Amino acid sequence: MSATDGADAHSEWKPKANRWAIVVVVTLAAFMEILDTTIVNVSLPHIAGSLSASYDESTWALTSYLLANGVVLMISGWLSSLLGRKRYFIICVAMFTVCSFLCGSATSLAQLVFFRLLQGFFGGGMQPCQQSIILDTFPPEKRAAAFGVTAIATIVAPVLGPTLGGYITDTYSWRWVFFINVPVGVGAIFLISALIQDPPWLKRSSLADIDYAGLALIMLGLGALQVTLDRGQDDDWFASPFIKLMAALAVVGIIGAVVWLLRARKPVVDLSVLRDRNFATSCALIGATGGILYAGAVVIPQFTQTIIGYDATWSGLVLSPGALMIILMIPVIGRIMPLVQTRALILIGFLTMGASFFYSTRLTTQMDFSSLVFLRATQTAGLAFLFVPISTIAFAQVPRELNGDATALFVMLRNVCGSIGISVASALILRRSQTHQAYLSQWATPLHEPFNALVETYRRALSALGYVGQAAHDAALGKVYQVYQEQSATLAYADVFLVAGLVSFAVAPLCFLLSSRKGGGGAAAH
Repeated sequence: MSATDGADAHSEWKPKANRWAIVVVVTLAAFMEILDTTIVNVSLPHIAGSLSASYDESTWALTSYLLANGVVLMISGWLSSLLGRKRYFIICVAMFTVCSFLCGSATSLAQLVFFRLLQGFFGGGMQPCQQSIILDTFPPEKRAAAFGVTAIATIVAPVLGPTLGGYITDTYSWRWVFFINVPVGVGAIFLISALIQDPPWLKRSSLADIDYAGLALIMLGLGALQVTLDRGQDDDWFASPFIKLMAALAVVGIIGAVVWLLRARKPVVDLSVLRDRNFATSCALIGATGGILYAGAVVIPQFTQTIIGYDATWSGLVLSPGALMIILMIPVIGRIMPLVQTRALILIGFLTMGASFFYSTRLTTQMDFSSLVFLRATQTAGLAFLFVPISTIAFAQVPRELNGDATALFVMLRNVCGSIGISVASALILRRSQTHQAYLSQWATPLHEPFNALVETYRRALSALGYVGQAAHDAALGKVYQVYQEQSATLAYADVFLVAGLVSFAVAPLCFLLSSRKGGGGAAAH
């Protein structure tokens, strides 16, 4: 058979199984992995108490997972080519499932951290494999609908995680947060084995082609970056020598990796895919989207729990209607995409999201449940215009031989920027709370009559409850100070929303760098 005949055979290849069955199966596996990035968060106090550790020590169960996950994301394309994508995907799902069982069975914090490290290592390859399988399964003109399914998983899983984790922990035990992965993982393994095929054009590597320098630099840079982002807030950022060291290693590793990968003959990740303007621009856009998505998903529950007084379940329910709205909107966006320029939809998405975050700065301590639900729903409305169009146009012209490297870069940037968004939001809440406290303190003085009136109001209420004399006055001052702290924190949360809105508006002009194709379709450059 001639080379031309071989190319024709490759172009006519299609999987034997139903394409939509493949999408559902690979998305189920990725959903399980994404869910595990947030489902453990609300269980940390229970984990710490059960394993005789402090809360700060228990957070290493999160750090270890994100550390390994972030490192593997970047090299997942190379691992797929080394082992075969189907085999690598099955290994990831199988070992993720085994590690989930081991996490649930851990008898000490050291065991849990180690098993979470392994869980993150094997889980990191699942999202890139999912996207590259979808890219090879569907022709470019039909990818938008398939990416709609993956977008639902990507958006819903981080939202569902805290709610589901809180319910399972309160009703059963924190161990079942991990055990629930076992039946899902076992089912996914059998379905992947039966349905997934590797396409004939998938390139294969050998052990002789390992780029040790590039691999080491990526692991150093991304690993140190994840530790910096996850531990920075707890360790007071650059006041900590440990964080300074991690940040320096992250800079050295990432810059060194970029320089090496651009010069290496057989790099572990092929950065030439960034020469495609659509893909490079889409990476920047999905990074901004990931940062805003994850920051919002963390800030709202944190506000409702610390200021409003909701428990983990009700805090999660505040997020749920917004996720449901996205599920309903994404199919509509898929129908619109063939009729409207993709970059126009993305522009609408960022402008909508920016306006909604500006609206969210009206946050108050007296907001009821329905108001909070509406506020979050407005924030997520713009996301429906972003995930599917960005994913579709990003890979429209990427050569199929580079799908593995492209998806690894795409998912890595989304997740790393998500971690940056969470860290920046947490730091802003702390710093801006202190700033607002300093500003409001000028009014907390007996020389300010409204302050005296508020103290007197609380004193009378406390006197009615049995407090007398100086005790009533001191308790009233304590209540006023509590209100003062809540108001300062609320203003800080509003500042986070303001920054998120400004970022949304700032990245919106990047949409004009994208090609003006409709529907994100068109032929990929093969």
